[in-house]
This record gives sequence, structure tokens and C-alpha cells, in this order.
Amino acid sequence: MPTFTLLQLTALAERALVRAGAAPPMAHSTAAALVDAEAQGLASHGLSRVVQYATHLRNGRADGDAVPAVLAERGGAVLVDAGDGLAFPACALAVDEAIARARVHGVSFAGVTRSHHFGVAAYHLVPVAAAGMVGLALGNSPSAMPMAGGRHPVFGTNPIAAAFPRRDGAPLMIDLSLSEVARGKVMMAAKEGRPIPLGWALDASGQPTTDAKAALTGSMLPMGGTKGAMLALVVELLACALTGAAFGFEADTFFVDDGNRPRIGQAFLVVDPGALAGRGVYDERIETLVAEMLKDDGVRLPGARRADLAARAAASGVTLSAALATQLQELAE
Repeated sequence: MPTFTLLQLTALAERALVRAGAAPPMAHSTAAALVDAEAQGLASHGLSRVVQYATHLRNGRADGDAVPAVLAERGGAVLVDAGDGLAFPACALAVDEAIARARVHGVSFAGVTRSHHFGVAAYHLVPVAAAGMVGLALGNSPSAMPMAGGRHPVFGTNPIAAAFPRRDGAPLMIDLSLSEVARGKVMMAAKEGRPIPLGWALDASGQPTTDAKAALTGSMLPMGGTKGAMLALVVELLACALTGAAFGFEADTFFVDDGNRPRIGQAFLVVDPGALAGRGVYDERIETLVAEMLKDDGVRLPGARRADLAARAAASGVTLSAALATQLQELAE
């Protein structure tokens, strides 16, 4: 299996996306995000998505020439239109706007509408933590989970992420989807012909399944049952009702080549700790909690494992399967 440096992978993914129809700025920001995911060991949101995105660009499910723009604004609130393009340029604009507005107003809310798959949710919060602010990121996705008590998919797996900067250490980076597992893991299992554990998903008839391919045509089970479904509902409303984006059941799955433009939504909440109890108090409270958590052996702070893997990848490169490496090279050339 071939090994690549992060720079080689970024250039390869960027060329593949440009050849599929993405404008260079869109290709660059998307490639950087996917390589970052791959480096952190998040293969389901990494370079395998280049193939998917390239197909969507070619088939018109995403507009490679879209340029994100501010659609509406008032005080700390701002709405960014992704213009049916890939999500990463629009999310970057929304986060930049949110940070700037939080500096003025203490808190800000930035929504993104007419968007696409936004990858690893926590990725978008790295600039927020670097600015010394607390951030939340959330987004919906094509329907994959039923409402509590229901059988047909209504909500997406609807990830939520949070970033909490620390005085001296790496920020706490929390990232989770609201399905029992991320749907990307089922996608990877289906590609590799592996079964999935019972309790992850239902098939198209609403029956529990261990067949990953059957799960992709059925629905994911929400984390924590009814509680997970309720959280998915909250995300759906925040990311769509406030932004005008499509609900999950209105967007065709990402896992087919042909379909509609998903036009889903994302939202980012940014808070300046200095606007509340003050930065000094915030720092003390964070470190007090971290120290308490670390009293138990085996505790790993959120984001630490991904950061370690990313550092290792930066030093030693990333090994891809021969099949994926060939796909990327063919798309790029």
C-alpha cells in the first residue's frame, strides 16, 4: 500500500477536484479538509470523499463555480449562502464572520444555507479555538435516522462539535454524530464487504441488520434512542429552520451518484469568554475540570488521539489502500 506525504495528498486531491469541475479556491479548501481528516484517522470523512465529491461535481449535484456570499446579517447574526457548492469555502466564510462578530458582540451565530457535506464538524472550529473563543458547530445531512417511534428516515446523522480553548494546552475538541455511529463507517464497511455490528442500523424494511449495504438503503439508529432522535431534531431545526436550508428528508443521499442538490445547512455559534465571567475565570474553570478528569488513569481528553495521529501523519505520511490511491491518481490525471 502506498504512503504519501500530506502535501502530496493535498495536491493530488486538489487536482482531482479541479478536473471534476471545482474552481481552484473550492478545490484547495476542500482538499485541505479531507487530508486533515485522513491524517487524524477519520477515513470515512477523508480522501474517500474525493471520489464522491468529484462525481457530484460532474453530475451537477454540486456547483464547482459557486462563490459563497453573505446573504443576510444583523448584529451578531449572519447567514452565508453556499450557492450549491461544496461546503468548505462557505463554512470558512461563516466561521470568519462569526469570530469577527463575537469580538464585537460577545456572541455570534452564523448559518450556512444551500450547502453540501461539511466533513468533520470539529475541523471548522480550529480557527475559533485559535482565536481564544468557544465554538459550537452543527449541521444536518440527508435523512438517515427515523423520528423516535418511527420507521422511515427523517433526520440526518446530524453531527455536533464543540471547541474549548485552554490557557496552555491544546483545546478540547469534541465531535460526535447523533447516530449510534457515523454513517461514513457504514459506507466504509459496505465498500470493504464487512458486516456491521447489530444495533447500528435498520434495513429498508425497518428490521435490524448487520449488512452494511442493506443499512445504506435503510436507516441508522440514533445514539441513545429517543434522546438521540430529539437532539437530531434540535440540530435539524437550528441548521435548517433558521437558515432556510433543506431538511434531511428533502435531500437525496450522498451515497448515490445522481440526485438533487442537497442544499442542507450548517450553523456555528461562537462565544467570547471575556464577555461573560471573564477570560481569567474561564481559564481557571477549564483547567480545574481538566485536572479532575485526569485524576483517573486511562482518561483521554477529547481531540487528543486525533491530534496525536495528525502529528504522526505529518512526520511519516499517510498510507492509503492501493484501490483508493489508484482512484485518486486516475481522477487527478
